Amino acid sequence: MEKIPMTKSGHTAVEVELKNLKTVERPAIIAAIAEAREHGDLSENAEYHSAREKHSFIEGRVKLLEGILSLAAVIDPATLNGTIKFGATITLVDEDTDEEKTWQIVGEHEANVEAGLLNIKSPIARALIGKDEGDSVEVRTPGGSKSYEVLKIEYI
Repeated sequence: MEKIPMTKSGHTAVEVELKNLKTVERPAIIAAIAEAREHGDLSENAEYHSAREKHSFIEGRVKLLEGILSLAAVIDPATLNGTIKFGATITLVDEDTDEEKTWQIVGEHEANVEAGLLNIKSPIARALIGKDEGDSVEVRTPGGSKSYEVLKIEYI
């Protein structure tokens, strides 16, 4: 199996979610299923069916998170430097609108564009890999082609 690159903060977030599912959510839903069973006829018991669906979702999520953690390769961006690679925090300027954006390139399971976390497999991240400060980057996005200039690269 291929290793999944993650930042330390992304790895910690997955561990926290997994712990919450196992210690809080799972016991609560098991108790809800037991309570719903006590209400009698299960074939017409909406609470029971809802609780079973939630239980199924929780178990699936637990398995997914355990799989992610077992394949995780935690990379500390603070130990890196040079051209853009995984973990880099990049400040770009849109060459058409002069709008500045700052993103960090992270693993796909911790990506969140609204929070400035770019999936390493995204078109923008793939176009940025290997670039240096001052380089111009042409990115093909679903919304059309965009041109950016790399202003700053940081590894924090």
